[in-house]
Amino acid sequence: MAEQDDPAGLRAGLRGLTTRGRSFLAAGGTAVVCSYLLGQSALLRVGVLLAALPLAAAVLLVRTRYRVASGRRLTPHRAPAGQEARVHLRVDNISRVPTGLLMLEDKVPYVLGPRPRFVLDRVEPRGFREVSYRVRSDLRGRYLLGPLQLRLTDPFGMCELTRAFSASDVLTVVPQVQKLPDIRLAGEWAGYGDSMSRAVALAGDDDSVPREYRHGDDLRRVHWKSTAKYGELMVRREEQPLRARATVLLDTREIGHRGNGPASSFEWAVGCAASIGVHLLERGYQTRLLTDTGISVPSSVTGGSGSVTDSIGMLLDTLAVLEHSDGGGLAPAEDVLRLGGEGLLVAILGSLDDEQLARLGPLRRRAGAAVALVLDTGSWTGLRSIFPEGADGQAARQLHLLREAGWTVLPVRAGDSLPELWRQADRHAAPAAANGGQARKGASA
Repeated sequence: MAEQDDPAGLRAGLRGLTTRGRSFLAAGGTAVVCSYLLGQSALLRVGVLLAALPLAAAVLLVRTRYRVASGRRLTPHRAPAGQEARVHLRVDNISRVPTGLLMLEDKVPYVLGPRPRFVLDRVEPRGFREVSYRVRSDLRGRYLLGPLQLRLTDPFGMCELTRAFSASDVLTVVPQVQKLPDIRLAGEWAGYGDSMSRAVALAGDDDSVPREYRHGDDLRRVHWKSTAKYGELMVRREEQPLRARATVLLDTREIGHRGNGPASSFEWAVGCAASIGVHLLERGYQTRLLTDTGISVPSSVTGGSGSVTDSIGMLLDTLAVLEHSDGGGLAPAEDVLRLGGEGLLVAILGSLDDEQLARLGPLRRRAGAAVALVLDTGSWTGLRSIFPEGADGQAARQLHLLREAGWTVLPVRAGDSLPELWRQADRHAAPAAANGGQARKGASA
């Protein structure tokens, strides 16, 4: 809610004269000069009337004590790319006099569409008017809406004053999230799939084996029987909660992607990370987003629908403003994974060379399961695919190296369906796909 300040000074009113008002003022001055030169008193009265009309309108508009407040509401505040959001505006007349003709214009970035303009008839004292408009963007990001501009004009259209409110709102355009199927991943270990109870904290029963007292332990957990037995303070151990953990590694290197705008491989990778991250959070995983720069964004789930919603919102807000990096490799992210990369690892990769793949392969040993979605970036520019069926070149060799290291490798081409790709990572479907590939290879031989 913001209140509009009263315009002050006749100078501000003169600057607000419209083309009609300036024309009347010029015509009046010309008539006055002609009356003096020609000695026509009637022409003098006409000139004074023409010049006085815009001046009186400016003075009246400046002296009018309007007190107007505005409010803005977004539905929703977080909109997926390519979908519309509605902006609701409300203008309240909090003064004791009715307003004149009001023209509203909201400041909107050009990527969201043209600036909306509205003309409101007079608003009664203590009354209000509500208007709304829609915005849409195919580009993710965070966009500032406002401030709202209010134009006051007199009934004759002689003068127009513009005042801007100070309040503004932020619309976040996030990547589109696709619904992914529930699958069982090879090597999973922490509450994924059918046994969701393992992703929830255990009952918290005390371990039967106590341990020695450490500085900072709660004295209420002192195990007096063991203390008397060992002759030193012993405390009861508390079962640690068991939770499923996951890391989504996103390759944001500019040299690793192709294409421009929403149809680029980078935008597909960002949308893929959003879909997989949301899917894992909804499944109860403690999920973190990790980029090639080593920047980690944790989104933990502690239980309850509210915490899941907050974690999903944090993840999508981060991906909404994610940009290309200038890095040449994945070394910073590899260092983070070596320090703490247990659990499920999902890597969304652009173009990589042999050295980067050699460093990436051993990271599978620290993870319970590892899935790599390797993008065929050439297919996003209309070039020949580097993953042709039956190819035995460098690209096929790189994919084979990742599979030999224990990764579940999913080659991705432009136009592929992410839910179908995700279904191929099912640990029950992977052996069948591998057997089918060997059969096709034997048939071709």
